[in-house]
Amino acid sequence: MMAVAWIIGMLILVKVFGIWEEQQFNPNQNPDAHTNQQGDRVVRLKRNRYGHYITNGTINSQPVTFMVDTGATTVSIPAELAHRLRLKKGAVSYAITANGTIDVYATQLDQLTIGNITLRNVAADINRHMNGEGILLGMSVLKYLDFAQQGDTLTLRQY
Repeated sequence: MMAVAWIIGMLILVKVFGIWEEQQFNPNQNPDAHTNQQGDRVVRLKRNRYGHYITNGTINSQPVTFMVDTGATTVSIPAELAHRLRLKKGAVSYAITANGTIDVYATQLDQLTIGNITLRNVAADINRHMNGEGILLGMSVLKYLDFAQQGDTLTLRQY
């Protein structure tokens, strides 16, 4: 009976630690979003423990995780994830990254949402050189928003 209690206790600790770890990586699982008195849609993101702004959102109503990257020209989506999102591969182009020049496929996102901010017809790239589930949220989105960082908070505002 004592062994069963220990096993159950360990399983609970593993689950709690997993939730804590995910919260440390993505503190914006439910981003702080509101509409101000002027009618602007505002989303506030907290910086994670690694110094990045990670947030949940959607692409074409499918849940995804974004990392804000002001150095990225477009939204960059790992090829495996793009396939699951059923994104169409367009023309091949080339992107200059920290690791050199790579080939990517152009695509168009019908809808991209973060909190209460929604953009339509967003240019994006399908990147076969990226692994994982994280999407780089680049300037093809950020150019339509006012964004400012203060302390450990990044505020996105859609007019």
